[in-house]
Amino acid sequence: MRIRSYRGEDIDIIKAITVEAFKGVSIDENIERQFGVIGGYDWQWRKSRHIDMDVERDPKGIFVAEIEDIIVGYISTWCDKEAGIGHIPNLAVRAGYRGQQIGRQLIVYACEYFQNGGLRYAKIETLNQNDVGNHVYRDQGFVEVATQIHFVKPL
Repeated sequence: MRIRSYRGEDIDIIKAITVEAFKGVSIDENIERQFGVIGGYDWQWRKSRHIDMDVERDPKGIFVAEIEDIIVGYISTWCDKEAGIGHIPNLAVRAGYRGQQIGRQLIVYACEYFQNGGLRYAKIETLNQNDVGNHVYRDQGFVEVATQIHFVKPL
C-alpha cells in the first residue's frame, strides 16, 4: 500500500467509498431514519457533499491510500495552525480492504503531516454507534474528551 496526495480525479471514488463506509454510522443517515429524505436529497448525497467541503477547505490535506493503483481509502484533514490542532473530518476504507490496518496507517500519516506542520494535537470525531472508529481511535492514542448529542427539529 502507498499513501499519496489527493488528485481532482479521485473525487468520485472517494465519495463512493465515503457513502459505503459511513452506512450505519452517519449523522445524516440518522436524520433520514428519523425524518425521511430532506429536500429531495438522501443521506448519501448529503454525506458525499462533505467531501466537496473537504476539498474546498484544503485539498492538500487529503491523502489517498492505494494498492496496485486501486484507491482503497482516504483521510481528509485541515490544520488550525493558530490553535495547534489538526482536524480529521473524514476517514474511510473501502469494503474488502478493511481489517488490513489501512485506516490506522492513514491516521499515522495524517498525524505525521500535522507534526511536520508544527501542530501539537490531532482531533477526530465519531458517533457512539461507530464501534470500529471508537476502537481504532483509542488504539491510535486518541483520548475521548467530550460527548456531543445532535438534535434536529423540523421547521
